[in-house]
Amino acid sequence: MAGDYYGNESYPLRSSYEDNYYGNRHEPAGLDVFVKKAVEVKRILPSLFNIKVLGEKGSGIRAQGAVQDFNQLRQECLSMGRLFEDPEFPAQDSSIYFSRRPDRYIEWRRPMEIADSPQLFVEGFSRFDVQQGELGDCWLIAAVANLTMHPNLFFQIVPEDQSFQENYAGIFHFRFWQYGRWVDVVIDDRLPTYQGKLMFLHSAENNEFWSAMLEKAYAKLHGSYEALKGGTTCEAMEDFTGGVTELYEMNETPPNLFSILLKAYERNSLMGCSLEPDPNVLEAETPQGLIRGHAYSITQVKYVDIMTPNQVGKIPLLRLRNPWGNEAEWNGAWSDQSPEWRFIPDHEKEELGLTFDVDGEFWMSFQDFKHHFTRLEICNLNPDSLTDSDLSAGKKKWEMSVFEGEWVRGVTAGGCRNFLETFWHNPQYRITLEYPDEGDDKCTVIVALMQKNRRAQRRMGNDCLTIGFAMYHLEDPSRLPKPLDINFFKYNASVARSPSFINLREVSCRFKLPPGSYCIVPSTFDPQEEGEFLLRVFSENQNNMEENDDQVGIGEVDDRVREQPEHDKNDDKVREFFRKLAGDDMEVDWMELKEILDYAMRKETHNEGFSKDICRSMVAMLDTDHSGKLGFEEFKTLWNDIRNWRAVFRLYDRDGSGYLSAFELRQALNSAGYRLNNHVLNILVHRYGTKDGMITFDDYIMCAVRLKTMIDIFRERDPDKTNTATFTMEEWVEKTLYS
Repeated sequence: MAGDYYGNESYPLRSSYEDNYYGNRHEPAGLDVFVKKAVEVKRILPSLFNIKVLGEKGSGIRAQGAVQDFNQLRQECLSMGRLFEDPEFPAQDSSIYFSRRPDRYIEWRRPMEIADSPQLFVEGFSRFDVQQGELGDCWLIAAVANLTMHPNLFFQIVPEDQSFQENYAGIFHFRFWQYGRWVDVVIDDRLPTYQGKLMFLHSAENNEFWSAMLEKAYAKLHGSYEALKGGTTCEAMEDFTGGVTELYEMNETPPNLFSILLKAYERNSLMGCSLEPDPNVLEAETPQGLIRGHAYSITQVKYVDIMTPNQVGKIPLLRLRNPWGNEAEWNGAWSDQSPEWRFIPDHEKEELGLTFDVDGEFWMSFQDFKHHFTRLEICNLNPDSLTDSDLSAGKKKWEMSVFEGEWVRGVTAGGCRNFLETFWHNPQYRITLEYPDEGDDKCTVIVALMQKNRRAQRRMGNDCLTIGFAMYHLEDPSRLPKPLDINFFKYNASVARSPSFINLREVSCRFKLPPGSYCIVPSTFDPQEEGEFLLRVFSENQNNMEENDDQVGIGEVDDRVREQPEHDKNDDKVREFFRKLAGDDMEVDWMELKEILDYAMRKETHNEGFSKDICRSMVAMLDTDHSGKLGFEEFKTLWNDIRNWRAVFRLYDRDGSGYLSAFELRQALNSAGYRLNNHVLNILVHRYGTKDGMITFDDYIMCAVRLKTMIDIFRERDPDKTNTATFTMEEWVEKTLYS
């Protein structure tokens, strides 16, 4: 397994078993979205009038400043007559290393200070333009070399609207796929050099700079050059294409491998293969003309008609290419000029475009392929990567579903099935497969689980989490709870799962499953490990995928809460205290309310009282005339709510600590009559939980107050119960600010 990871850095592999846009003026939003955004209001308000729709959504790892617009920045530099200097990725040592200081003087130079007549491309682009420097990123270089063989994909990464001649301003940009979206990365052209020479990725031509600047843009994306040490070619290929990569060791291939290759070729998948390297000889050549430790591309897969004196039929053949493009070719059966070709009809040869040039391209049988190569990589392209001309030429595309999620300590970080008590808290996704593959009674499904932003977090000491997933068949989904509870997982085994839990950025696996409904549960190996993830499912025919979770709204109050006495002896004292503080107008403001509640709830708050924020929110919850005060009738309503919420808290705070665990928060709020999904629970814990994911009584009451307030506001605007509500900007600001 460790052979998949390339780089000089020691990296131990551990193996164990639609964005809504809220700024539009009459934009309907579902209740779950409304509650989620309302709970986040304190974070939203500072940027309420500076909504940005360009670039990547903030991940919490790096401050998201203004989006760098390449064309705008270049025009500004041209009009001012200066060369661009990138403030977000400065020409400093910290952009190279995050763990240490450099051991020598590194000088940042622009290309014209390194070579005469610098060019982005010299006589086009090829794998020869990709030569490794001092950085342990050969995994990246292998992917870049592969990319050069696919011009349409290459120019998606390296836009053609830039050069060192026309409109040169020292600014360039590159595009990468990052966790479900394409990101435009702007850089200046200052490159790290030592003694006047490029330190890292460079071209064989000393005045060609596209590869060096592509590497710089990728380093900026991840925070530094050092962050690129050690990785897998698959990781880079996915960032260049948005695809899902599969790895096959040839001694463990599935019986339908040629069918997999055929379908991959039909869908324009990038395919590569290699032989195990000789540890003693660099790029050693086998007697059959193949180079060990060398990456070959598979350029065609076909059942070819064959006519021999004894039989007529079809033979599975593959066309491969040595990226060197020279005489180093396979010399066995079906190689150039081999006698086997005389059994292929002329019309078939013409259809294959058969030539026998010394170009590094050759054919071989599928059996020889399996025998001589040791590893196969398939990068299944995102459906958007296929052009209209590809589709009109008969190419097919995958159907894809994508969901983003996160594991939050105490809420949705439940760990693997070994931890049954918490496993059911993990995010769950229901997928329905209706139509089997063509000519088959089962459905092909590729499930890929990718953890987000871990490479960028290396400077904070965070490496990849150990991740995996399991799939469960849902016999009768309508009769099962949402989400599936502990009892389901106690009595049902998974029907498919990732081969292992491993600390790579992505875990993926291909399955053949009967049509039906399934639940995918992505998780870390251990509970309480936090991280964000992207779950993608590729299938040959359409799949319907949704989160297997509760609808946000009002539910039934727990019977145990309803059974509490309607009146206790403390109530009279509280009401008497209210009358004393309210005065002649019989109204209290938030400060007076705080006095009352601090007295009434002194045990639950451990004599520390309520915060001023929660008291203000309580007043706002029932203050219909926006006077900033509560009358006696309003106070009675509030007091009844608080008594119910307190009763719920006591149900789950069994040890009397004054805290609920975040796992208990969902159950507590359910008992209080609120139905929440994982998205809302996650942000509640982010907003109100302690560092350890615990919820104090004060914060629990705040959760209940905010939920009741926002749900009541929403339901008032949704009398027909359509689960949508419309607000003007003024109304939205008013409702969220005063709550």
